[in-house]
Amino acid sequence: MRVFLAFLFGFLLTSPLEMLRAEDWLQFRGPGSRGIADASSIPDTWTTEENVSWSEKTRGLGWSSPVIVGKRIFYTTVINDGETESPRKGLYFGGNRSAIPDAQHHWLVVCRDLENGKVLWEKQVHEGRPSNAVHLKNTLASETPVSDGTHLYTYFGNHGLYCFDLEGKQVWSKQLKAHKIRYEWGTAASPVLHGDRLYVVDDNEEQSTLTSYDKKTGEQHWQVKREEKSNWATPFVWKNDVRTEIVTPGTGMTRAYDLEGKELYRLSGASTITIATPYTAHGLLYISSGYVLDGRRPIFAIRPGSEGDISLDAGKTSNNYIKWSQPLAAPYNPTTLVYNDLLYVLYDRGFFACYDAKTGAEVYGKQRLPMGRAFTSSPWASAGKIYCLNEDGVTFVIKAGRAFELLGTNALAEEDMCMATPAIVGNRLIIRTAANIYCISTPE
Repeated sequence: MRVFLAFLFGFLLTSPLEMLRAEDWLQFRGPGSRGIADASSIPDTWTTEENVSWSEKTRGLGWSSPVIVGKRIFYTTVINDGETESPRKGLYFGGNRSAIPDAQHHWLVVCRDLENGKVLWEKQVHEGRPSNAVHLKNTLASETPVSDGTHLYTYFGNHGLYCFDLEGKQVWSKQLKAHKIRYEWGTAASPVLHGDRLYVVDDNEEQSTLTSYDKKTGEQHWQVKREEKSNWATPFVWKNDVRTEIVTPGTGMTRAYDLEGKELYRLSGASTITIATPYTAHGLLYISSGYVLDGRRPIFAIRPGSEGDISLDAGKTSNNYIKWSQPLAAPYNPTTLVYNDLLYVLYDRGFFACYDAKTGAEVYGKQRLPMGRAFTSSPWASAGKIYCLNEDGVTFVIKAGRAFELLGTNALAEEDMCMATPAIVGNRLIIRTAANIYCISTPE
């Protein structure tokens, strides 16, 4: 009884910020980078008024996804003191911008209350003129923060890496050198955590690297140089039955490293632009890259324990290390989604398809989503449904299963351009748009 009372007393004294919950959305695409929230109960339908717990205007511009720890929402943004050219909905052609803005910019980390959306704190980490230009549809705050439940780690590519406690106190910072990115498109790969290490991929046109930092101090443990040029894919730490490896997708080669930076294996055959994040299900690693104008747009399902060059021979779709592949199935911007035994693909131009996650066999081919003009956000799943958010702020709800069935569509305001992937916790769906942040929720 004394032991139980001591445990109960300690539990009651624990602050909400110290109580890391299994359903917290701590990184891009949430637990395991998979985009699945089956423990949640988000609604199937909403408008700007129906099933909206709250909405708030946002400042600045950024496509970092929100992350959720306890009762707090975190994201990043950059405010331009001058004029900012508004991003346009639709595909990316014609959006290259080579001129670096002259005006002062402010790089901010924002914390909001999950219950009401009010700003709890806002911290500026950098002020000045940007070191690089960005594509019209990119931003200077496109990397999603990551949290271990007690600290928040934010990364602004070409500027710096910053650690905060959840009350907004800066614990450490690290200024980083700016590098030239292909066609001045800007950066996007988010940092990832594993144990006491924080891993950052910086793929660029000058010298690409994978770096391991001590999450407590920001001290660099090691850095390996990479042969890849510019990429925008967030790495993934895969703890499998054989070992733990850091998977880094790349246009030239997808490479996996051990926890000390030694290369384990490499895989060629990606499309010329690599954006999607790897993840794991059914004991397999799923990797995709699908630039829309490429003749190869592969999805790979990789077995654990791979070694050396595991690239497929010409005309082959599997080998000893790759269980299956689909050479023309991958989307461009969105990451694919494995939910139960099926792999779902949301294509940038408004199509949706489904494959068997274990074998790669097609379950159903491309289905047109009505009004589905352009998609950048990755899909997510909850309670037997798949959700797909397009750049116009319309979310398509699709029934999970072996037959395509569109259940409904939900639209936000006309100004709500959407490129960030939402976050989910409990009965709340947090959608960040160019102009607003929404809490979509089922009534208590």
